[in-house]
Formats: sequence, C-alpha cells, structure tokens
Amino acid sequence: MNWDPLILTFQLASITTLILLGVSIPLAAWLSASRSRVKPVVETLVSMPLVLPPTVLGFYFLLAFSPGNAFGQWLDQWLGLQLVFSFPGLVLASVIYSLPFMVHPIQSGLSALPASLKEAAYVMGVSRKKTLLRVLLPNIKPSLLTGIVLAFAHTVGEFGVVLMIGGSIPGRTRVASIAIYDEVEALNYGAANFYSAVLFVITFCILLLVYLVNGGYIKRFWK
Repeated sequence: MNWDPLILTFQLASITTLILLGVSIPLAAWLSASRSRVKPVVETLVSMPLVLPPTVLGFYFLLAFSPGNAFGQWLDQWLGLQLVFSFPGLVLASVIYSLPFMVHPIQSGLSALPASLKEAAYVMGVSRKKTLLRVLLPNIKPSLLTGIVLAFAHTVGEFGVVLMIGGSIPGRTRVASIAIYDEVEALNYGAANFYSAVLFVITFCILLLVYLVNGGYIKRFWK
C-alpha cells in the first residue's frame, strides 16, 4: 500500500497548523479587543471559508497564482515561487481555508477572560506583547488546544481547495482526500477504504483527546 498520500497529508496539516498558530494569535487578540470600524469586515473575511464552497476559493487561488496572470508571473520571476500544482501552493491555500477554525476558538477564549486580568498586567507595567503571551494565553489553554486540533483536522479533510490548486500529482500534491477520490474512480475500493479508515481513526482519536482534556477527564483519571 502506498503511504505517500497519508504522509503528505499530515505534513501539510502540521505545517499549516504551525503557520496558523503564529498568524491567528495576534489576529484573534486584535479581534477580541478592537472596536475599529473595519473589525466587522475583517471578521467577515476570516469567516468566509466556513460558508463559501471550497471550489470557489480554489478557483480564485488557481487564477491568482497561475503563471499566466500578472501576480503569478511576478511570484515566479521575482520570488521563484510556483504555487499552482505545488506543495507550497497547498500550504498557502490551506492556511487561508482553515483560518477561521484557529481564529474563532482563540478569539472566543480571549473575549471570555475578565478585563481586570489584562488591566492588572498593564498597571504593573507589563507590555501588551508579554501580557498576551504570559498572562492571557496561559488562561485559555483549552481554546488554544481546540483551535490547533480543529485546524489540523480540517486541513486533513480538505478536498475542493487542494484539488483545484494542487491537482493530483503523486508525491507532490496527491494528499489522502484526493487519493481516496482517485481510487474510487478507478474502482479500487480496497485502497480507498485503507486511506479512509486511517483518516477516520486518526481524526477520531485526535478529537476524542481534545474532549477528554477540555472536559477534565484525564485529570480525574490520574487523581
């Protein structure tokens, strides 16, 4: 059995989750505290992947990054980046498509914290950055864990976006969800069942672990 699609899938999910963690924390912090007039616009843009068909996003990514367009040509000529039908293109598309799954839990966690927690840190002379990293984030560990797991699991299950921007190139862009589709089309149900079963078991275990941790079941067990 070819393990390459599964390995590529979890590589993509891991890299995407790490990038999203770095992007989403400051973005969620700003959204939770900002009263700017542009905040509703930013929230709308962040949330659009939740309701927009993934093929729509994939189509516009394909147009934007294609070497036949000005932006795609600029990326190729000046930065040496070819994002269409490439792993870096999958990463960028996955980051944008999974963004709300990381931002929303962190934003909700930060918004639920009492304002006095942040104000006390400011009074003591702690900078905004240190307050976020050392005071606020340690108090929303369940939200951080939820965001990380949801973003990872959502990336693992992507289909429409990765198909449009990456196609099905073995070893480069043929992730597990695409491999399942290809195997079903080829009437190779054994291989399709193998990929599906592995994804089912792994995602079930990951989500179960989150509910056990956030529900305090693991702490009760060790007591």
